[in-house]
Amino acid sequence: MKKYRLFVYGILLFLVALSGWFAFVQKAVFPLEAESKLALREVGHKLLLANKDSHSLVQPVQQVAPTTYLLQFEKSLAISPDSLVHFIKASVAKTQLQDFYLVEVLRCADQEVAYSFRMQKEENKNIIPCATRTLPVDCYQIRALWKHTSVKSSFPYTFYTLLILLIGYSIWDQLGNTAKTTTQKTVTSPPKEQAIALGSICFYPEQHKLLIAETDIALSAKENQLLLLLASRSNAVIKREELSKRIWEDKGVIVGRSLDTYISKLRKKLSKDPSLQIVNVHGVGYKLVVGG
Repeated sequence: MKKYRLFVYGILLFLVALSGWFAFVQKAVFPLEAESKLALREVGHKLLLANKDSHSLVQPVQQVAPTTYLLQFEKSLAISPDSLVHFIKASVAKTQLQDFYLVEVLRCADQEVAYSFRMQKEENKNIIPCATRTLPVDCYQIRALWKHTSVKSSFPYTFYTLLILLIGYSIWDQLGNTAKTTTQKTVTSPPKEQAIALGSICFYPEQHKLLIAETDIALSAKENQLLLLLASRSNAVIKREELSKRIWEDKGVIVGRSLDTYISKLRKKLSKDPSLQIVNVHGVGYKLVVGG
């Protein structure tokens, strides 16, 4: 038992000494400005290659605010939001930038935000809307806003943690207490809600809303149920009886003209995209026509 105690004490003392050595041998910390410009230039290069453009130039990355940078291109290009998210995430992972940033795609002509997304360490808090909708060929600028915190040495925390462990083990050993094992529960992040693409509109059933051109359109519970049913079988006729039964009658509600009323409300909210139509098939039911 005595040899065992000496062995444990020796290991803990070695770890304390090792943490002191790491305090003096640290990785070089580069300025935020240099890291940001390097990451964005790599993103610009990958976006041009994705457009099969290996000749035009990525313009110099500009620092427009203390933690805000602007990436510009020599020529117009198409941007796939899904690829943009992947390229920026991959570039940031290779730098010392923080895991909290907001990226906006601006149209050169009017500086309007054509697309944007936000990333955080907690993945369930990420906002990546309509990632599958490619932006058409146009003149774009990419603006990145980083949340910057200074890099500090972890030596004091490591030293005191190990010192506390050493003292704690000594007390436990002297009193003859047995160690208790704490079972940690694995916390699973909730899955991100997948948007249903309806033309240029994104439909979020769990949030009861539509998103078009960065504008939220709220849906009532019945409107949300009705649109979800129609969208599940887009371009196919769903009988009035089925719609009524699924949304109202199964809950003991007498429908009357409620179905037609809610269809009218949905038509108004979908009218921002002319390619979407809810068509009345006389005497049969309704169907959601996408791309008509």
